[in-house]
This record gives sequence, structure tokens and C-alpha cells, in this order.
Amino acid sequence: MLNKSNIIDKIRLPFRKEKEFFCALYNVTGFYPRHIEYYKTALMHKSMHSRNEKGKPVNNERLEFLGDAVLDAVVGDIVYRHFPGKREGFLTNTRSKLVARDTLGKLACETGIDRLIMAAGQRKKHHNSFMNGNAFEALVGALYLDRGYDACMKFMQKRILEQIINIDKVAYKEVNFKSKLLEWCQKNRVQMEFKLVNQTIEGANSPVFEYVAVLEGVEGSRGRGYTKKESQQEASKDTLSRLRKEPKFIDEVFAAKADRTKMEESPVSVAPDPEEEAKSNFIISKQDNGRFDVHQTNAVTDDNTEVDEFDLSDITTAPQEQSREDIIAAAEAAAFKES
Repeated sequence: MLNKSNIIDKIRLPFRKEKEFFCALYNVTGFYPRHIEYYKTALMHKSMHSRNEKGKPVNNERLEFLGDAVLDAVVGDIVYRHFPGKREGFLTNTRSKLVARDTLGKLACETGIDRLIMAAGQRKKHHNSFMNGNAFEALVGALYLDRGYDACMKFMQKRILEQIINIDKVAYKEVNFKSKLLEWCQKNRVQMEFKLVNQTIEGANSPVFEYVAVLEGVEGSRGRGYTKKESQQEASKDTLSRLRKEPKFIDEVFAAKADRTKMEESPVSVAPDPEEEAKSNFIISKQDNGRFDVHQTNAVTDDNTEVDEFDLSDITTAPQEQSREDIIAAAEAAAFKES
């Protein structure tokens, strides 16, 4: 039904006033617009200060809200079906990485949505991932109003997941917060360890671990997970947040260190922001031949083993060489190696 509708819309294209805009939207979404006003609004940033005939502001913020909800549903649906039998935590983590603001910002650039923002009125070039990511969400909201849920699903499956993102790579990679916390501790000569707080059994004999990160004897945050690695990762992430946001906590850590070393020291480096670290290695550079050169940074843990970290290097139009089986096999091998 959707294909038949597209054929009819294509026949009408020569009679449209804004043929170039219609074609550009088709190249992005795979559909010719029926109600072009939705898409114009979706690509209109609030800095345009545009108003309707009643004097009310017109921008993409409402469509951004709608698109955010639709994306959560569509990507959740896709992830649920793609990974049968996986736990809720795994599915939630995968969806979160796919709909993260920086991911959407990169997708907007890869699909050409960022250029359409300028075509809709923004004349200067933007490098703002938030603006681009918001426009991506707003465009999904416009597509939903114009074509419905099935069209949004097809857009994400055919245009995004089959051509730009390898969902398996995204799912089985992760940001290594444990190595980031260890790196900060080494720079500041702070002693760190993980202590097992609790271990229980859930469901069909599934073990659940709870670890706490301890810096100079001062308890940081706790993490809970189905593996030791997962729980320590969660504890590390939240501890990094506390080091950045709670001056009292970092003061306690360095006071304890002073008691141990008998001398006061100030931190030599600022703790990395876990929210920023989740997108810090997102580097894709386009080469002269039109292909994308992917730069991937692997963290090194305290036992000198490399950890495959999640970054936006998997959001690219370059051919994807690894099969799903290869990716999963590599991830499982790394998991067994660490355990």
C-alpha cells in the first residue's frame, strides 16, 4: 500500500511548486510528503522567530516532542523483535544508545537533514548536534502525522538500520566507565577497588551482583547487574557523576587520601563527565573519495586488555563488513576473556 501511494505521489511531483524540497525529503525518508507543512515546521528552528497568522510562534519543538515518543516506540519495537530472549536491561540499553541525542545528531548529518534545516530558513551552517538531533526527532513526528506509524517503522528499518547503523554493533558495544574511573584514579594517585555488597538469585537461577566503587576507603555509588562487569560498570558511571557534581564527595576522597599519605593534594585532573564520555569518541571523517574513515578508540583496562567501546563510528554510510554472527561471537569471546 505504501509503495502504491509513493507511485501516485511521484506522478504528481512535476506539478508541485517545491519539487526540489519534495525530492530532498524523499531522499531522506523514502516517502513523498502529502502535507508539506508538517515537514516545513519540523525543519524550522525556534531561532527563526516565525509566527502564524494569529501571531503564535511556529517552530519544531512540538513535533520534536511527538517524534521523541514515536522514536522510543519504533526503536523499542525493532530492538524487541531483533533480540528475542534478551533481558529488559539489555533492550533498554540498546534503545537508549540508538535514540541518544548525539546519535540522532549524527544521523541528521548522515541523512542530510542538517542541510534541509538551512533550506527551511537557517542560512548559516550549523554544527550543533542538539539542533540536528531535535530536527531528526521533529521530522519523525512530521512523518508520523503525514504517513502514520508504519511509515516511521519503515523509515527506521530501511533508511537507518539497514543503511547507516549496524544494530548489532551498537548493542554489543558499550562505554567503558570502569576504565574511565580507573584512569582518573591513576592520574590523581587515588586508590580504588570494587567491593561485592550483595549477590542474589533471580528468576531461573540467574545471579544478580551488586558492587560498590570504593575510593580511598570512601564508598562511591553502587551498581547492580546480571554480571560482575555490568554491575561494576554501573557503579563506575554513577561514581563518576558524583565526582563531578558533589564537591563534598571528592573532598572526602582527597581527605582520606591525605590521611593515608600524610599530605594534602589537589586533584590533578577533572573527573570525566559520564554523559560526555558516552559520546566523546564519536569521530567520523569523510575522505576525498566519498567514503567514511572510521576512527575507533579502545580503552585499556588495568590488566592491559582492550575493551571495545561504544561510539558513533558505527553510524556511517560506509559498507558494513562484519556479519551479525561475527559481532556476537566477538562480544561473547570478550566477555568470556574478562570473566
